[in-house]
Amino acid sequence: MTMQCYVCLHLPASPPLWRGNAYRESFGMPRRRVNSVAMACKRDSHSFSKEEYEAFLLRTQERICNEVAFIDGSGKYFCIDKWLRGQDSSDGYGITRVIEDGNLLEKGAVNVSIVHGQLSEARAKAMSVRRQGLETGCHYFAGALSLVFHPQNPYVPTFRADVRYFEVEGGSGWFGGGADLTPSYLDTEDAKYFHCFLKKICDRYDASFYSRCKSKCDAYFYIPARKHHRGIGGIFFDDLEYFEEQRDTGNKLLDPDGKVVNIEEKSKIGGRDKAFEFVKELADGFTTSFLPIANKSRFLEYGERQKDWQLLQRGRYLEFNLLYDRGIKFGLDGGRMESIMVSAPPLVAWKYNVVPEIGSPEAELLKVLCKPCEWV
Repeated sequence: MTMQCYVCLHLPASPPLWRGNAYRESFGMPRRRVNSVAMACKRDSHSFSKEEYEAFLLRTQERICNEVAFIDGSGKYFCIDKWLRGQDSSDGYGITRVIEDGNLLEKGAVNVSIVHGQLSEARAKAMSVRRQGLETGCHYFAGALSLVFHPQNPYVPTFRADVRYFEVEGGSGWFGGGADLTPSYLDTEDAKYFHCFLKKICDRYDASFYSRCKSKCDAYFYIPARKHHRGIGGIFFDDLEYFEEQRDTGNKLLDPDGKVVNIEEKSKIGGRDKAFEFVKELADGFTTSFLPIANKSRFLEYGERQKDWQLLQRGRYLEFNLLYDRGIKFGLDGGRMESIMVSAPPLVAWKYNVVPEIGSPEAELLKVLCKPCEWV
């Protein structure tokens, strides 16, 4: 199986919380104590709270920064930039953490933002396309953890991931998030490992969830002007309030052919608490989904041609962010510019009408970007 080379090198076949510890121990890192907290949260039966969610974001940010700085190996750490949205923390705050010019990462950012505010007319209109009942002036809470890693080596893909929660007054709230890879050079083993890792997490909550999230990811990270996608995808989800399952009602009816069929109905599983469990497990796996891939290729030799191609692909990455990304557009409406643009690559390039040689590694990448693959 494709997964075996990664599992044998880094991850024993165990639940994701244990896999994360095993991976860290393989690099001489201490076991992650936060896992016991996450597991306790799963055992406890209690209602979701914004305070618990906020604490989870801050813990996860700290843990990811420590892990990645350790693996980077340059001796550099993520700087800490704390900021307030207004005059005090009542309107929200953020913590922007950045590492630059490391051994593994040319630039990496791990950000937390907590926002309390009122929907502007533009935001309410944009969000009403997907959600009903959102009106101008409606009070809301938004909390997000987002990260992006731009590697030094062109053979290591760019990694982006986030989890977020949005709640409006009255208690209606929903989660969103995802994780995706944007390689400059395609490695099919990496792609299969990454997608298999995400699918295993999704399958524990809903056997059809990965497929839906993968399709949404492919659709979302598309650059119409280029007629190709940004990267090889991953998962992307929005408006997650609860998971559903099909249940047999015990009633039967005859179909048009006269066959007896069971009547099934969809039912909610666990409500917001279950959705939060999924979000925590996904975020807990961000580094484990990416670092084995990065560590595999970070020391491969490359030359000017590979670096030039990487910069061109970063240009496409930035095009998507500035032209199409909903999160960037949301942030630009009164957001903090430094934190919004921190996801941008450190260096990019544009050249006119670049057409890779047929059969070249660069051309092979473009084939996949034009037509997404099913990796699992």
